[in-house]
Amino acid sequence: MLVLILALLAPVSGATHASEAKAPDACALVADADVRAVLGVTVKERRPGTQDARGLLLTQCYLGTGTPQSVSIAVAGETKSGHTVITPRAFWRDQFHARVEDARERRSDHYDEAGARHEQDVETAARPIAGVGDEAFWSGSRVAGALYALHGNTFIRISIGGISDERERIEKSRRLAIAALARLP
Repeated sequence: MLVLILALLAPVSGATHASEAKAPDACALVADADVRAVLGVTVKERRPGTQDARGLLLTQCYLGTGTPQSVSIAVAGETKSGHTVITPRAFWRDQFHARVEDARERRSDHYDEAGARHEQDVETAARPIAGVGDEAFWSGSRVAGALYALHGNTFIRISIGGISDERERIEKSRRLAIAALARLP
C-alpha cells in the first residue's frame, strides 16, 4: 500500500502538464530559513519537478545542502491529463484508511534458517503523527521514511535524508511539514 505512495512520490525531473496544475509549487513550501532552523544547514540547491501519477499531479522539490542532510517534499494535486482523475483526499483515504489491515500484515518478523528472529528494514504500518495538518502519518523503515500530511484536499510528503535516528527524522519532518502546510492556500 504505502510502497505505492513512496514510488509515486519519488523525486523526478522535468515538467508534465504544468499548465493544468492545481497543486502548489513544492519548492515554495519550504523556505531556506525553515531548513536552517530545523536541520542547522544551508540549502545549496533546489531541484523542482512534476509528475502525473494515477490522476494526481505531484509537484516535487529536492533541497540539497552539500551535506548528507537533504529534504525532499512533494505536493499532491489534481490534474486533467486524460487519466482518471482522483482527488488527493480520495487517494489519501484509500492509502491510509481503506487498507489498514494490509499495512499491518506488512509488518513482520523474519527468521533465518536456524529459526532465529531477525528484524529487517521492511516498511512498517503507517503511524499517526499528532498536531500536523488535518491528519498525518509516518511511514517507512528504520532506515528511511516519510511524513505524509493532509491539509484540505492536498497532501504533502516530507522526507529527510542524512539522519539515522528515526525519532529525530520524524520530529524534524514534522517541524518542516508544519511550516510547509502554513504556506498552502
